[in-house]
Amino acid sequence: MRILHTADWHLGKIVNFVHMTEDQRYILEQLIEIVKEQQPDALIIAGDLYDRSIPPKEAVDLLNQVLTTLINELNIPVLAISGNHDSPDRLEFGSRLFRKQGLYLDTKLLTEREPVTLQDEFGPVHFHLIPYLEPAEAAYVLADDSIKTHQQAAEALVEDIKLRFNMDERHVWVGHSFLAGGMESESEERLSMIGGSPYVHAHLFQDFSYVALGHLHQPQQVTQASIRYSGSILKYSFSEANHNKSVTMVELDDGGMNSFEKIPLKPIRDFEVIEGYFEDLLLGNAAEDLRNYLHIRLLDDGQLIDPMGKLRKVYPNILHLERKRMTGENQFENLEKVQKRQRMSHADLFNLFYEELKGDTMPEERRQMVTQAIEKLKESERGR
Repeated sequence: MRILHTADWHLGKIVNFVHMTEDQRYILEQLIEIVKEQQPDALIIAGDLYDRSIPPKEAVDLLNQVLTTLINELNIPVLAISGNHDSPDRLEFGSRLFRKQGLYLDTKLLTEREPVTLQDEFGPVHFHLIPYLEPAEAAYVLADDSIKTHQQAAEALVEDIKLRFNMDERHVWVGHSFLAGGMESESEERLSMIGGSPYVHAHLFQDFSYVALGHLHQPQQVTQASIRYSGSILKYSFSEANHNKSVTMVELDDGGMNSFEKIPLKPIRDFEVIEGYFEDLLLGNAAEDLRNYLHIRLLDDGQLIDPMGKLRKVYPNILHLERKRMTGENQFENLEKVQKRQRMSHADLFNLFYEELKGDTMPEERRQMVTQAIEKLKESERGR
């Protein structure tokens, strides 16, 4: 059986005030082409279909279009769960009806839990769809007040599966959680700390043929090749600039996971961190692609007039611009300057700004004008 594993779509994501819907549509069209080429027997989406509990209309429309294409046109079963960013109640709407069409979407832990079972030439493969849940929810559904942590919830669920099913058959765990040993990035919000530590130990899942995980955005295995995060479909922060985004194709034979392959995803605009001097950056050869989303670190010391506006004429998708932080002695000297400026009056600060900008001292006539303007502003503020 060939299984395509993806997760963390985060539809409706906004990065530095930029809506990512166009980028997400582009990458999901690639996913559809991969499905056409690879012809997997099932597609797994391991949580965080949306980026927030009430997604924008554009995100809902995009998900609807993609799922319709996968299920109705390509006739591939889709097995999905809700993640910590999703609203279980909203995603649950119509899910029982959709199962008849081949969309298996579990958003809540049920008392009567049954896997989705698909067949291949070697027999059944049981997919256990475990949505993201807090320990308190697991304790309630499992009627076990001793469950206080994510680890204890996972232990109880795994034990339940082992008691009710023949583990000599092939079982796939689909979950959205933080396995100890996995690597984070800034765009991943930590799992809630309600009820204790959010970590789950990977050794719990050693008896599963494959463990398809969501939540961490970097594609990676945890302790063994059959326990994997597929990673997000796009980069959602500059801490992910060095990630190589992909979906994971897994092949199961009669003994379990036989092989896996990471199939790369190529964004229309990449995330890139660049640094350099302002005049050099204006030449336009600092980025791999001028359309990329950029975090720029300027190396210049002096004052610059509208650097963002000028740089955006060359690199239209700058998301963050900063001066490179000083280190060592320079950092200490810079701190002293900041502390000195904090003790200066408004008039003295403006005078200093004028000197740095013009390279000359401010004429006395202008000094008086600035002082008068500052005093009027102070009086106006006090009048409020």
